[in-house]
Amino acid sequence: MKYYVVDAFTNELFKGNQAGVCLPGEWPTDEIMQKIAFENNLSETAFVVKQGDSYGLRWFTPTVEVDLCGHATLASAYVVFNFINKNSNVIEFETKSGTLAVQKFDDLYEMDFPSRKPNPVKLTPQMSQAIGISAQEAHLSRDLVLLLDNEQQVRDLTPNFDLIKKLDYFAVVVTAKGEKVDFVSRFFTPQAGVPEDPVTGSAHCSLIPFWAERLGKSEMIARQLSQRGGILFCKNDDTRVKIAGKAVLYLQGRYLCRSSAEKLRTLRAFFQLTKTLLWQSQQIFCSKKIQLVTVGNQLNFL
Repeated sequence: MKYYVVDAFTNELFKGNQAGVCLPGEWPTDEIMQKIAFENNLSETAFVVKQGDSYGLRWFTPTVEVDLCGHATLASAYVVFNFINKNSNVIEFETKSGTLAVQKFDDLYEMDFPSRKPNPVKLTPQMSQAIGISAQEAHLSRDLVLLLDNEQQVRDLTPNFDLIKKLDYFAVVVTAKGEKVDFVSRFFTPQAGVPEDPVTGSAHCSLIPFWAERLGKSEMIARQLSQRGGILFCKNDDTRVKIAGKAVLYLQGRYLCRSSAEKLRTLRAFFQLTKTLLWQSQQIFCSKKIQLVTVGNQLNFL
C-alpha cells in the first residue's frame, strides 16, 4: 500500500498540518484503517480509493472516523494531482459529507465544502473554564465556537482538556478578529484523540459564514494559531464555502502490512502459480515417459 505524509495549509516543511494519505487499491476493513491511523498517530489519516471517474475518501483520527476533514482532503488532493492524475486540474471525492470537489490553481488547492453556519447558544461558565479565559459569545454547529476579544487572547490561552471533554461537543473552536488577517482561530478535540489540531479545514465550514456576516466580506484570509500554524484562503458562497491552501510533501513510502483483500489476492496468485507448476511438472513427466517407451530400457532421461 502506497503511503504519503503531506504538510497541508503551508508551503514550508514542518509547518501546517500533517496528514497521512494511504492508497490501498481496495477498501481495507474499518478495523485495519483505524489501526493504521492509530499507528500513524497523526491528527488524520486519509484513505483514497479510485471509484470510476472520482475517488472514495475516508478520514480517521487515531481513535475515531470523522465525517469531514479539511487538511487531509487537501493532502489527498495533493497526492492525486501530483502522483496519480497529473493531467487533471479538478477532482472529486465521494465522502460521508457528500461529493467534495478540489480544483488546482498552480500550487494552490481549493476545496468546495458544505457551509455549517453556527447558531448562537447560551454561554455557560463551564465553557469559559474549559478554555481558561472568559468568552464573549458561544455558537454551535458541529463544533462549539467561542468568540474572544482579540487575537492575543486566542494565541495565549491554555485550555483544560479534561474540562473540554466534559462539555460533550465534538470540538471546541476559539476565534477572534485578526490583526494581519481577517480572523484567527484554534481548534481542540481531545475526545477524538487530537488535543489541539494544527490547522483545521473543517472548522472553517463554520468560521467562514460566521466571519463573513460579521465582517461583511465574502473573501477572507484566516490563520490558525497553533504551534505549527497555517494559512487558509476562504470564500463564502451561500450553502458552500471554498477553502484553499498550499501543501508540501514530507514523506513517501509503502506500508508492509496488507489488507484482507490484498492477502486474498496473494493467496489466489499463489494457488494459480502452484496450479501452473503442477501442470508443467505433469508435462515434463509425460515427456519423460514417452522417451522411455521410445528407447526401451534406457534410464537416462533427455
